[in-house]
Amino acid sequence: MDKKNLRLLAIGLVILLVLSLITALLIFDIGKKYPPSNYIRVACVGDSLTQNTEYPIDLWTLLGSNYTVENFGVGGTTVTLDSQTPYMNTSAFQSAVEFQPNIVIIMLGTNDAQPDLEQYNTSFVNDYVKLIKVFQALTSNPKIWIVLPPPIFSNKNGTIDPEYFKITIIPLIEQVANETNLPLINVYSALANYSDDFPDGIHPNNAGSQLIANEIFETITSENASDTLP
Repeated sequence: MDKKNLRLLAIGLVILLVLSLITALLIFDIGKKYPPSNYIRVACVGDSLTQNTEYPIDLWTLLGSNYTVENFGVGGTTVTLDSQTPYMNTSAFQSAVEFQPNIVIIMLGTNDAQPDLEQYNTSFVNDYVKLIKVFQALTSNPKIWIVLPPPIFSNKNGTIDPEYFKITIIPLIEQVANETNLPLINVYSALANYSDDFPDGIHPNNAGSQLIANEIFETITSENASDTLP
C-alpha cells in the first residue's frame, strides 16, 4: 500500500474514532437526562441547602442502586414568586420537570425568611401550591414529600430572620402540607439539637447533610410510607 493510501486510511480511522467518541458522549448525556426506565427517579428540589450540600448523594447511597437521585437545588431561591429569585423561575425547576421523577423531595422556605420578603407571606402558601401542582400534573405521577427545613441556628450575615422563620415560615409550610394532603418530613425538629453541624448557623456540614439524608430516608421508607413508594 503506497503512502497516499496509508494516509487516507489513517485519516479514515481518525474520523471513525472521533465519531465513536461523539456517539458515546451523546449516549452518556442522554443516559444522564433520561435514566433507565427501571430506575426510580428521585428529584431533590430546593435552595442552597440542597444544591451545595451532600444530602442528595447521601440519600442516593441510602436508597441503593435501584434509584437515581438528581440534585435540582438552586442557591438563594424562594417559594414566593414576588422575590427576585423564585425557584419556579429557574432552569433547574424546568429540568426537574423534564426529569419526570417518580419521587419529589421539596425543601424550600429558608430564604423566604428574609425580612424584606415578610410582606409577601400572604402569598407563600398559594405560591408553594402552584409549584406542587406542576409536579402533580406530570405523567410520571410522582410521590411528593414536603420537607420542613433545618432550623436557622444563627444569622451571622443578617439576611435571614431565625425567629420569623420559626414562627411564620414553618407553620406556613405545614399549612401547605395540610392543604395539599401531602406528607411532611420534619427535618426541622430532627435537627433541633445539632447546631454544631451548621457552622454558619444555616448551612449543614457533611455530618449535617448526612442527618438530613437520614431523616428523609427514614420517612419515605417507613412502614407507613412504604406502600406509597413507586
